[in-house]
Amino acid sequence: QARLVESGGGSVQAGGSLRLSCVASGGSFGTWTMGWFRQAAGKEREFVANIDRTGWMPRYSDSVKCRFTISRDTSRNSMYLQMSNLRPEDTGIYYCNMYDSWGQGIQVTVSS
Repeated sequence: QARLVESGGGSVQAGGSLRLSCVASGGSFGTWTMGWFRQAAGKEREFVANIDRTGWMPRYSDSVKCRFTISRDTSRNSMYLQMSNLRPEDTGIYYCNMYDSWGQGIQVTVSS
């Protein structure tokens, strides 16, 4: 399994922006689709966005479409999630995923 480490979370007011990063090590980064998931308190983990190994085919959940942008940089074994126009309902722990590997998660809090 690869090791995935997220960074960039924090607290912002509604309408603000954050950029999450995920760095992978110990795995075949260029082989797999990578994705972001999130889990709000008391709720199940849900899909946010993913991007194929080429970086040309991003996919988003309806709730974040047109506000979030996913990207990856194979040369840095990294994936990013640019989050704009954040809403309180975006609050949760965000997880990086690559095949069967998961990061430890990072908190994002959006206040109204």
